[in-house]
Amino acid sequence: MEERLSEVLKNSKSKKGPTTKYILNTTVLTKGKLLKNERIGGKNDKKPTKVILMVGETGTGKSSLINAMVNYIMGVRWEHKIWLEAVEISDDSESHTAVVTVFEVNAQDSPFSLIVIDTPGYGDTDGHNKDKLIPEALQQLFRSEDGIHEIHAVCFVWKASETRLHERQRYIMDEILSLFGKDIEKNIIVVITNSHETVPKKALKLIQTAKIPCAKNKNEPVYFQFNNCQSENFDEEDRKSYKASWDHGIENFKQFFDYLNGINPKSLDMTEGVLRARKQLDASVNNLKDRIVFADYKKQELEQAKAALEECEKGREKENNFVCEIDEAHKQEVQINSSWWHLSKQATRCTDCKENCHYPGCWWAKDLKWCSVMTNGKCTVCTGKCDHTKHVKDDKMYEIQRRKVKRTKEDLKKKYEKELGENKSLCIGLENEIKWLEAEKIRLVEECYQCLDKLMETALKSTSMSSVKHLDFMIEKVKETGKQERVQRLEDLKIRAQMENVGLYRSKCETIIIYL
Repeated sequence: MEERLSEVLKNSKSKKGPTTKYILNTTVLTKGKLLKNERIGGKNDKKPTKVILMVGETGTGKSSLINAMVNYIMGVRWEHKIWLEAVEISDDSESHTAVVTVFEVNAQDSPFSLIVIDTPGYGDTDGHNKDKLIPEALQQLFRSEDGIHEIHAVCFVWKASETRLHERQRYIMDEILSLFGKDIEKNIIVVITNSHETVPKKALKLIQTAKIPCAKNKNEPVYFQFNNCQSENFDEEDRKSYKASWDHGIENFKQFFDYLNGINPKSLDMTEGVLRARKQLDASVNNLKDRIVFADYKKQELEQAKAALEECEKGREKENNFVCEIDEAHKQEVQINSSWWHLSKQATRCTDCKENCHYPGCWWAKDLKWCSVMTNGKCTVCTGKCDHTKHVKDDKMYEIQRRKVKRTKEDLKKKYEKELGENKSLCIGLENEIKWLEAEKIRLVEECYQCLDKLMETALKSTSMSSVKHLDFMIEKVKETGKQERVQRLEDLKIRAQMENVGLYRSKCETIIIYL
């Protein structure tokens, strides 16, 4: 067997024992800040390829399962007395996967090649900050030309010993499911690890209680179970009892891949669209908040000028000496002081509109036309929907500030006489601009509502915390437009989110911010 695997085992570390363990020296094809691509075996483009994505909580055994899968595909069996590790396993309980890793597994005798996308475990000791980066890497993978564009299965990895659903797991499920479009549901498969039962009844009951969207067979979740013990070190005298566990794993993998052969791959267009829509919604709401603050400041500035001008017009003799002091709103470029977990310390901003369009900016987008907030090369966020060439990505942002300035009647005339004519009151010009600012605020709220509405239609879990974190802001602003039907819809969505995310809504709503 080792002869047949000589190419795969070349330069790999080995640990001798009753079962010799090989830490595979994989071929690293690409390695970025949060995404890595590795190959095992020689590539064969003539074979069909199966693509699976592994997601789950830290400690569920994803890495051990991937190693067992690699051994199965490579044809390793009990009698060969070897074990291959693509993901090196240590004794601690931390996630062994620091980045999203794509393993391309090519075995000479396998009828297909396998691509396994391994994700860092959600909810480990690095906290929510690392979890925020997983969607960033997946979007890059699903969006790039040489990335992954279709998938056969999303494997939701679950530990058989889990008998109750605690808040951490609710958060983890919530964030995992919020990554996908609705059309992926029938390709989600439950994989139960560390399972020694004939039927893992407790785990299945918990999965049904949690209402995890997944493929169903006669209204029961489609699941596969593995005991994850093949990699354990056994003494020579224990190897015979060990064989039963190994053979059981082989049979389960055969059933698993037979199932994959019977389903069609699913395009990731909708899922990539959900990831992009979340980013656009975040960027749009953040931009909208800035624009509303700026509009409010401008309105106050105009009202100050209007009040001073009206006071002046009461005493005509002083009109020529008219000077008023107002709080002028302006936008100032400032240095970014970013959080440690932001992969990008830069913001994408429009130099024409002087607006922040995306922060943190897409760390992987070297050309701004590929930034998540761009569609067909145009920005979906800034006021002018400007071309990507009007944008820059650097370490500065626009900050809305106010400063005291003095205005004379001549200053106001320069601004309004061209539109109103010399004989019209300058107050009319100020009133018109105040009305325009009110109309602009209504338009901005409508634009943001439509983005949220689109996300609700396409997301697999529309009540996830990352979907509803803007609800309070949106409800407040939609109320100002007087559209009661929409207010009711948003309030109903908030109630559903509170019911479906018990214990999470208050504690996470303001703190979990997923930058997609």
